Amino acid sequence: MKGKLSVLAAMAMMSIYTGEAFAAPVLHAIGVENQYADVIAQIGGKYVAVTAIETDPNTDPHTFEASPKIAAEIARADLVVKNGLGYDAWTDKFLAAAPNASRKVIDVQQLLQLPDNTPNPHLWYKPDVMPVVAKKIAADLSAALPAEKDYFEANAKKFDQSLAPWRAALAKLKSQYPDSEVAVTEPVGDYLLQAAGLKIATPFNLEAAIMNGTDPAPQDVTAQNALFADGQLKVFIYNQQVTDPLTASFLNQAKDHQIPIVGVYETMPTPGYHYQSWMLAETNALIKALQAKTSTESLMVKQ
Repeated sequence: MKGKLSVLAAMAMMSIYTGEAFAAPVLHAIGVENQYADVIAQIGGKYVAVTAIETDPNTDPHTFEASPKIAAEIARADLVVKNGLGYDAWTDKFLAAAPNASRKVIDVQQLLQLPDNTPNPHLWYKPDVMPVVAKKIAADLSAALPAEKDYFEANAKKFDQSLAPWRAALAKLKSQYPDSEVAVTEPVGDYLLQAAGLKIATPFNLEAAIMNGTDPAPQDVTAQNALFADGQLKVFIYNQQVTDPLTASFLNQAKDHQIPIVGVYETMPTPGYHYQSWMLAETNALIKALQAKTSTESLMVKQ
């Protein structure tokens, strides 16, 4: 791989992104979404300085606009991990503008061999996705630093094992609350809800319209409004990063009918979370909502 950092730059980045002691050689990696950056850091450890691009849990990542500084970061990266499915399509332009035959690019859509018309791009919510991504990261880092192959593979195995509490929480939801009816504002957490055996009552066309910023069909809005009054809805899942007057009206209806609310995110809430603890926190919030009818609107750590 090209693009090795100077010693001083590498040490500075290590202190910022990993907090670990310097160990040469150092590679520079980018996770376009901060959840992918977090996993890179867990696999690469002391050998990789990681930059996360999309990090703000208070903004809509669908409308993200990259800067020349980000283009420069991508140009000198040894490894880039992006989601694909159009979620971070702007990255392709910067990668094409700075060709580098030795740079590794992991496009999660391509890694999973998903077609372009896959309707839900929020792949990191699928429980079996990140372990696959972690293995690929370990393989690409091993190709760059063959002497450290055992280190990277051990970290990938450790990462997979660390997901056990999340898998157990999903299994608990599935066994104790099967087919519980939930409503959502958009499909950000749908893969997790489906893995937990919950029933998503919101019309998918409405979810897609909100996600894509288009006008929803009136009949879908009417169907969603009816859910809040019919007494069957157990939880309302609210995307904290894609909001508008329509999603706010759904939130208010959930509150009016005393339906527990669980806030979910498109990028990993920071500070305070790693990928595993984030997924576990959202799943535990669902359990809490179903068990005690308690809302967890925000996962943000109070400063």
